[in-house]
Amino acid sequence: MRPRSPAGPPTPSSPPSPTRSPLPESEEPPMPRTHPPLDPQLAAVLAVVHDHLSPTITADDIEELRANPMFAVPDEVLTRHGTVHLQNLSVPGPPGAPDISLLVLKPVGSTAGAPVFYYMHGGGMIIGDHRTGVAGVLDWAVDTGAVVVSVNYRLAPEHPDPAPVEDCYAGLLWIHEHAAEIGGDPERIVVAGASAGGGLAAGVTLLARDRGGPPLLGQVLMCPMLDDRFLTPSSRELEGEGVWDATSNATGWNALLGERRGGDQVSIYAAPARATDLAGLPSAFVDVGSVETFRDEDIDYAARLLQAGVQCELHVWPGGFHGFDGMAPLAALSQTASATRTAWVRRLLTTS
Repeated sequence: MRPRSPAGPPTPSSPPSPTRSPLPESEEPPMPRTHPPLDPQLAAVLAVVHDHLSPTITADDIEELRANPMFAVPDEVLTRHGTVHLQNLSVPGPPGAPDISLLVLKPVGSTAGAPVFYYMHGGGMIIGDHRTGVAGVLDWAVDTGAVVVSVNYRLAPEHPDPAPVEDCYAGLLWIHEHAAEIGGDPERIVVAGASAGGGLAAGVTLLARDRGGPPLLGQVLMCPMLDDRFLTPSSRELEGEGVWDATSNATGWNALLGERRGGDQVSIYAAPARATDLAGLPSAFVDVGSVETFRDEDIDYAARLLQAGVQCELHVWPGGFHGFDGMAPLAALSQTASATRTAWVRRLLTTS
């Protein structure tokens, strides 16, 4: 979302600057732009959000968004005033690439051999860092005594595909090999991610299967960004509405894939919705709001996981916009969504 001017009415979005237009007419079949109504509590929050941030992002907005201090997460939030130990590590990246940074968060008093939540942050592949959104996953760690590791993968467009997903996979390899050094159990790693990070978590899970990589206990895909093709109604029905609209989605995918976006040269690890074989993947939790761009691709991915014999729990939160639980944590729907994820994680760790 693009920051709005602090005074006066919102200014119109600037025209997209990618060489490929976000939604070419030749690709866009006639499709009604309808969607379910917003949850009333969330609608009130979204109106306030839109006073400060636009739902539409173009390539021209990336630099300003990255510099916006409202997205910074201070140490005090992550250390929970001394109840969580924070450690920054630099570990080897993919072959021939720079080292990557990992943020390790461990509740004080946690025991050796704890489960590990490996987190990939959101931001449409273009913004954010390893502190973005990790507080929600830290709640699970505090609840279960687990360790959280968050990866600072390289961002597009400066580092297009496959840099982000390969960085994330390199982080997984390091965690598995060095789990004991951070107090973790290499056999109890759960990958998790939100939005772009959810797509990366799904891509890392596919990579681990296909490369014979580390065994994974589960995958938590929160409103994941999975498909670059804009095939579904929800991928097109939000324009200038909600959070992360159709133009924003095109901006993110164009940054990651360039001219390959929508074509036949895109790998399943960059866009996991393209995977036709989902067998052999770990148990999954998938959730998404009913009023967001990723709704239909996420429902389809969860259904195909089930059809492939993978245990999967799917939730479509009625009236939820993209990232609603982070922006409106006190709303009733946000509380329900958060509690439901936590309950799934507890069951996973208890029964495995």
